[in-house]
Formats: sequence, C-alpha cells, structure tokens
Amino acid sequence: MAMVGRSASRRLLVQALYQHQISGHNRSVLHEQYINGREAVRADKPYFELLLTEIMVSVDQLDQRIAVYADRPVEQIDPIERAVLWLGMTELDLHPDLPAKVVMNEAIELCRLFGSQDGYRYVNAVLDKAVKDIRS
Repeated sequence: MAMVGRSASRRLLVQALYQHQISGHNRSVLHEQYINGREAVRADKPYFELLLTEIMVSVDQLDQRIAVYADRPVEQIDPIERAVLWLGMTELDLHPDLPAKVVMNEAIELCRLFGSQDGYRYVNAVLDKAVKDIRS
C-alpha cells in the first residue's frame, strides 16, 4: 500500500534529511528537489514544508537533545536513524496534537523502510526516553 498524507511527507523528509547530511544541501535546495518529485504527489505538502523548515533551522539543537538520550556521539548515529530522530523529536516537541504513539510508530516504520536491520530498535529506544521528558 502506498503511503499518503503525513506518512508520505515523513518518508520524503527522511530522504531529504539524509541527503542534507550526505551532501550538505540547504533547505531551499532540498525543498525544490523533493516537493515536485513523483513521490510528493501523495504527500501532505504543507506538512512536509513545515517540518523541513522546523528541522533545518534547529539541527544543532536537535543533535544536542538527541545526545542526552543516545548511547553514542550523535555523529556516529547512522544518517537514516539520525534523520528519523530529528523528525521524531521535532514532532514530539512542536506538534503536541500528534499522539506520541503515532510519532513512535511512524519513526519505527521509516527505520524499517530505509534504515539498517535493527536501526528501528535504536530509534525506538532513544525516542522512548525522550517522550517521557517531552510529553510528561
């Protein structure tokens, strides 16, 4: 089944954020590349744009926050898992209307789709610690 709406937006975001880490492309380049792509047809484009902006302006702060819950330096986290963590932390922080369970489930699915074999376990563990602080 094809992803639609916010799930499709999150899928695009993980790809864009991965590319940012690998290539250093800025928000406007990433936006341009992903918003008009074939996969963007099913996405909630305003949500993609909002999250891309929220994440890109706060990457350093997100890394500092992730470091509190991670068991290794943020730079050593797989780029896909790091992208999913940026997304998850941003949704937990800035989108309180989203249930934490939805954020967690979406993060796990994205890791299963794009990440390493057990990457979803790592992301789940980090977000599980964070959610207790953020949504207490």
